[in-house]
Amino acid sequence: MSFLSEIERRRTFGIISHPDAGKTTLTEKLLLFGGAIQEAGAVKSNKIKKGATSDFMEIERQRGISVATSVLAFEYNGIKINILDTPGHKDFAEDTFRTLTAVDSVIVVIDVAKGVEEQTEKLVEVCRMRNIPMIVFINKLDREGKDAFDLLDEVEQKLGLKVCPLSFPIGMGYDFKGIYNIWEKNVNLFTGDSKKDIEDTVEINDLASTELEKLVGESHANDLRDNIELVNGIYPEFNKNSYLNGDQQPVFFGSALNNFGVRELLDCFVDIAPKPRPKQSEERLVKPEEDKFTGFVFKIHANMDPNHRNRLAFIKIVSGEFKRNTPYLHVRHNKKLKFSSPNAFFAEKKEIVDISYPGDIVGLQDTGNFKIGDTLTEGEILNYKGIPSFSPEHFRYINNADPMKSKQLYKGIDQLMDEGVAQLFTLDLNGRKVIGTVGALQYEVIQYRLEHEYGAKCSYENLNVHKACWVDTEDEKSEEFKDFKRVKQRFLAKDKSDQLVFLADSMFTLQMTEQKYPSIKFHYTSEFD
Repeated sequence: MSFLSEIERRRTFGIISHPDAGKTTLTEKLLLFGGAIQEAGAVKSNKIKKGATSDFMEIERQRGISVATSVLAFEYNGIKINILDTPGHKDFAEDTFRTLTAVDSVIVVIDVAKGVEEQTEKLVEVCRMRNIPMIVFINKLDREGKDAFDLLDEVEQKLGLKVCPLSFPIGMGYDFKGIYNIWEKNVNLFTGDSKKDIEDTVEINDLASTELEKLVGESHANDLRDNIELVNGIYPEFNKNSYLNGDQQPVFFGSALNNFGVRELLDCFVDIAPKPRPKQSEERLVKPEEDKFTGFVFKIHANMDPNHRNRLAFIKIVSGEFKRNTPYLHVRHNKKLKFSSPNAFFAEKKEIVDISYPGDIVGLQDTGNFKIGDTLTEGEILNYKGIPSFSPEHFRYINNADPMKSKQLYKGIDQLMDEGVAQLFTLDLNGRKVIGTVGALQYEVIQYRLEHEYGAKCSYENLNVHKACWVDTEDEKSEEFKDFKRVKQRFLAKDKSDQLVFLADSMFTLQMTEQKYPSIKFHYTSEFD
């Protein structure tokens, strides 16, 4: 197959939603259709020993949530699909924001009963800022939930989207009969039997035909005709270019747990979703068709296999071909590296690949060379932008609970911070280490992983910090800057890249400091340099 046709057949997308909307279950069912797994395990049920394929960290299994972003790939109808399953839990939002830099399109999962939730709003806002094409999947139709039109309104108003339903439910909850697929003009009947892998659909080109009554009964048939008439009257017709430009969002209904409506979603997705898109670097716009390889690190995951101390850097390939055992330039370090065993992913299974194409995600064994945001090229100096680190919401001192293991503790902290699990600040005054996180749950994850992966124990102490601000000054020798450093010495720290950070204890302190030192700028995000 030629290089260009390999690009044509790639689809790389992320699944985003509020926790519990059924994102991981949907991922599982997509894999099932790709023939990638034999039986899908829902996240919730602790009775089934088989956990969800994409949740492989012990803490995820205990909590029934996804903490790390997993990468899963499968083939479907000749198309190579790469899914990035992201954590829904808001404490891990930063990981999700970073993952969105590596996808070409997104599926947004919404719970039929809860509708649009806060976490979904934030993530969709990031997608809108970047004009990422989105498809909406309204899930759990076998449960009682909101009226379909009310949900469509809510999606439009709360998420600021322009929706275009491509399927429509017949009944809901206990009365759920199935789905009319507007995109393919057929009816898919709901049996409630999740063991049936792929349901039978009945083609109905004309909704006026009496065939419909036979399938779903008279009242449902009439409701459906009225509803589809309304849909045609209210919503625009699907326009592929509007979808690709991020101006229109197709909507599908279904129940991932019952494997219902998932095939329709997948068939349409394969048809309309974008192939790998160009990406802006600080220097220029890079197109996938270019023959020289470029890619960037959007995630680092340590100890995927607890028996081996290993770290994997996840690289999204933007252009050209990535070949095994070929030296590539690590732009930040300005040195050449080559990789003898690049991994492609298939849930918990990893395979070594000889060649990968734009759109693919490759895992590279990392001995500590990579940080999030690093660029690899065939020699050109390029820096992909848009992976900032955000100011944390929570701050705690981290203390060593076992003096015999201080080496393991510092190594563990170091590696977890490179992964972007949290941020480490070292106080200028006394060298004490402070960990900043987006959510409180991360502290548990850090404690758990330090103990189980590095054999080190830590304890925390609360620290009253309102915001961490990155300090930016034109002139480090100015009297004003010297005065700032002297007066605020107790609140100054360095982040992992040695940038100066001001830990403000309240909004008021921050405002007063800004007024007192007008030549100094305080930033809430640090573009990783």
